[in-house]
This record gives sequence, structure tokens and C-alpha cells, in this order.
Amino acid sequence: MIGSKTEVFVGGIVVVIAIAFSVYISKSLSMSGVKANYPIYASFRSAEGISVGTDVRLAGVTVGSVTHLELDSHTYQAKSTLSISKEILIPDDSTLSIASEGLLGGNFVEVLPGASFDYLEAGDEVLDTQGSVSLIQLMMRFVTGSSE
Repeated sequence: MIGSKTEVFVGGIVVVIAIAFSVYISKSLSMSGVKANYPIYASFRSAEGISVGTDVRLAGVTVGSVTHLELDSHTYQAKSTLSISKEILIPDDSTLSIASEGLLGGNFVEVLPGASFDYLEAGDEVLDTQGSVSLIQLMMRFVTGSSE
């Protein structure tokens, strides 16, 4: 009989702790501002150095991330889906380029804003893109004097 009272007591404590933890998590998520995002699409000639989870930055500030990356079998370009924070308005004549943080740093997608007063909406595609530039290719061009 004493064993069953102890089990009920411990079970009650576990339930109370589980409820308290759930309340804490839900409040933490609402306070941290889980933000809604909208998807935009872009195709790059070369997406070398980026992958799912890569940052999308505007003026050096992270405004989104790469959520999907695949090869278009018709154009042989890398099709990407970018998730952008709803509060960020990107002019529809903007350019997306794959940039590097430095010689040893990683790559990210850089938004170079245009001057349009019309903004990208969910599902829009950015047509003006610049793929990544391989450091090896640049060095080979320098060494060989090639302009290609």
C-alpha cells in the first residue's frame, strides 16, 4: 500500500514538471519571436560553397537561409529556395550573389538591393544572380594569364 502511494506521488510530480516545462517552452518560443518567413527562388550557374542552412544576408545582417538546393536538369543550374524573414522587404530588382566571408571563411548568399519600389513576394524568383567564384579558378587565371 505504501509503495502505491509513493508511485502516485512520484507520478504526480512528473506530470507537474512536464506541464511546467511545456509552459516554459511555449513562453520561450513566443518571446524569442519565432518569425514567419516567405520563400523566394533563385537559380545560380554555380552554387559551390552553399548548402541547406547557409545564411542569406543583406548589408551583413542575416535575413534568411537557404532551405532547398537542387540541380535543374534542363538548364544545368542550381535552383535554390531561400526563406526570408517576413519583416524584410527586398526590392524586386535586387541581385543575389554567392559571396565569401574571406579566404578561409564560409560562403553565404548576399542580397544586393535594387532601387525598385516593388518588392519580392512569396514565391517570386530573382532573375539577376551571380554564382560563386572558385578561388582555384581565379588563381589559375592569374597564373596562366587567361581572361576566361
